[in-house]
Amino acid sequence: MKFVAPKPFTYEAGSQAILLLHGFTGTTADVRKLGRYLHKKGYTVHAPLYQGHGVGPEALIQTGPVNWWQDAVEGYRYLESNGYDNIIVAGVSMGGVFALKMAVELPVAAVVSMSSPMQAKSIEDLSKRIYNYAENYKKVEGKSIEVIEEELHDFRLKPKPFLTDLQQFIIEVSGKLDSIQVPTYVLQGLKDESLYLKSAEKIYQKVNTHNKQLKWYENSGHIMTTGPEREQIFEDISQMIKSL
Repeated sequence: MKFVAPKPFTYEAGSQAILLLHGFTGTTADVRKLGRYLHKKGYTVHAPLYQGHGVGPEALIQTGPVNWWQDAVEGYRYLESNGYDNIIVAGVSMGGVFALKMAVELPVAAVVSMSSPMQAKSIEDLSKRIYNYAENYKKVEGKSIEVIEEELHDFRLKPKPFLTDLQQFIIEVSGKLDSIQVPTYVLQGLKDESLYLKSAEKIYQKVNTHNKQLKWYENSGHIMTTGPEREQIFEDISQMIKSL
């Protein structure tokens, strides 16, 4: 079975552009339905794919948050170079961390943060995410259980220094929330881990703007944009953007 890697996407429409950012070990597939929804509402949408994502896990561990952040910034520059200003940035999980960092460092019109961690997960938890990604990828490739187990054993032995870098990246962004002055919308699923629920509260409390909202979704887990309440989430984001 041949694996077809996800790709960046751009849907052009009106003069208002929205940059969509996926999460760690995720792909643009996580934000594609949201992108299509916003496109139908008349917005131009662009979503970059980070290096090492949507490809083999061996390639993923050769990259790190510096590379992924640069890919996100290049997505912003892509819209900027095509004549769009007042760019709105929306991200899920690590993509939400990137969106918040952009609100600190770049001229954005507004930021939408979904399931964004403001406290670093343990190396053990991050490692499990990597291993799950590796196992699922190898299953999609059609490899046998025996081959997968052998390759995962070798994969576990490989160094992954970027996990510490990711922890530090999140901590640094968390410490700069009070410099965000643009409209900020924080969306969080109540079925997510407590770390993310606490993070949503922190983002809302710390950002330095009166134009902010914190909205909870009772039946949503971590990747809200693909969950059972996604249509409501899409509509809420559209209304938030419309209100600017």
